[in-house]
Amino acid sequence: MQLNLERPDYEYSLRGADGASALVNDRKLTRSFIVAPDKLIEDWSVRDVNALAPADLEPLFALNPELIVLGAGAVQAFPSPETMAACLSRGIGLESMTNAAAARTFNVLAAEGRRVVAGFILS
Repeated sequence: MQLNLERPDYEYSLRGADGASALVNDRKLTRSFIVAPDKLIEDWSVRDVNALAPADLEPLFALNPELIVLGAGAVQAFPSPETMAACLSRGIGLESMTNAAAARTFNVLAAEGRRVVAGFILS
């Protein structure tokens, strides 16, 4: 059987994430960040999903997502109803999950060519 190495046709992929760090390509990040298939924004100011405000999503909205995947940390948590409404009012889906699940979901959606943007909250 012949095996071929296939490289993703997007620039950034997540190789893993937990509540304290994430591995984007070969780079370990230890501060909250935003990632799209073609863009990495390091040092996102959000440190707690419970404090996430609609204005905190502006850098994600600027990347024109159809879906936002929110890595809420080591345990699943959800942002406030106002924050979720900020996405829905723009026609953008918001899915909140653990960082590990968000990393897997981001990779699958990016591989499908979806316009996904993910925000990862690291503490």
